Amino acid sequence: MSDLLAEILIIFFEVLCCKMFFEIFGKLRYKGWINIIQLIILECSVFIAARGLSDLFILKQIVMASVFAILMFWHIKISIKKSFVLALLHQAMILSIDYLTYFISIELCLVNETVRKQYSLENVLLILLGKAIVFLCILIIGRKLREKPTEILVDVDWLKLLIFPIFTIIIIAAMISAFRNVETPEQIMLLLISSFGMIGMNIVVFYLINDIVDRETQLYEDKIFRLQAKNQAQMYRSISENFDKQKKKTHEYKNQISCIEALVKKNQISKLEEYVKGIYSRLDKELDAIDTNNIIVNAILNTKYQEAGENGIVFVLRINDLSGLRLEDEDIVTILSNLLDNAIEACKKCDISRRILKLKFVIEDGMVKIGVRNTFDSPVLYENGEIKSTRLVSAEEHGVGIKNIIEVIEKYDGSYVIKDDGQEFFFSIMIPE
Repeated sequence: MSDLLAEILIIFFEVLCCKMFFEIFGKLRYKGWINIIQLIILECSVFIAARGLSDLFILKQIVMASVFAILMFWHIKISIKKSFVLALLHQAMILSIDYLTYFISIELCLVNETVRKQYSLENVLLILLGKAIVFLCILIIGRKLREKPTEILVDVDWLKLLIFPIFTIIIIAAMISAFRNVETPEQIMLLLISSFGMIGMNIVVFYLINDIVDRETQLYEDKIFRLQAKNQAQMYRSISENFDKQKKKTHEYKNQISCIEALVKKNQISKLEEYVKGIYSRLDKELDAIDTNNIIVNAILNTKYQEAGENGIVFVLRINDLSGLRLEDEDIVTILSNLLDNAIEACKKCDISRRILKLKFVIEDGMVKIGVRNTFDSPVLYENGEIKSTRLVSAEEHGVGIKNIIEVIEKYDGSYVIKDDGQEFFFSIMIPE
């Protein structure tokens, strides 16, 4: 393998690592072929800087950091200041790992202290070992810092992903220790192709898994969107139905007032009293049972209250004045609709004598406090320490609904507790007001 080809491939791996590192801290500015053009420009720029400034170490590092910062600012949605800081951190990480790799190799007697040729087999393997370690570090940093809407890869799956780069590091280190026994050009070529191939496969596997995770994340977000749309549609339908009812009631009230007026004129007091009592008893049934001074909360709670009554569920509430509630309307819908839908479905599966649903929704002590407690009959399923389903509703919808609630809670820096005692399921939420 020629020195030029080795240098191009090494720089290419370094550029890809830089790209992966920056993508941890921001989203892509553009999608499509422009990203490939950006990658080619970055590769050429770094290659020219590395070749032209090979004898000026400090200047070369400054120029390369500047090239990374400017081109990554074009590639990622971040400020130019943050781009320069990240470029410096990236260069510092690469240099530190390269020097650490070199000195450890010397201490372990894997290589000689003096190397005559820049791209000898020994040097290339050392450089590739450093790049493999950089790749592993970027994976770990990405796991810790990357902001993802959901966690598709659980810890166990993610640790399995790390096996491949760790295996690559071990194999390249073994190649370095055994390179003295290499005698023929064919053996040298085999070692180089194997080492470059393994580094390349790490990159390919990373992007394949990343694409799968992005696709799964998109499907999950679509699922959440459909659930939110369903909840909002239910709420707006409830509000619309209430308006229609109000229009009908207004028309009825006009007729009732006309009837009362006629009875008064005829001085038929006994019939008037009987008629007014009938109207009053009907009003008791028709009026909304719950008023929190918040239109959205009222619409949801009254709808769910009626649904609970129709299914023989005892609905116990503790509420106060929610006129000062600062949560966005769609977030209120997400929390209340999901919590109460799950609770009602769970209660419906219980014996009629055990159908109890308790809701607490208050603002006190500078906190929004929401608690739902309901009876259930089927076991609660947990996965990785989080509730997955109660087997009482669609497992898929139930899991998405709960994760959706948790995302809203985290949006407002709130906290939550989920637990069950075998008979009652409890979901408690506290959000700073």
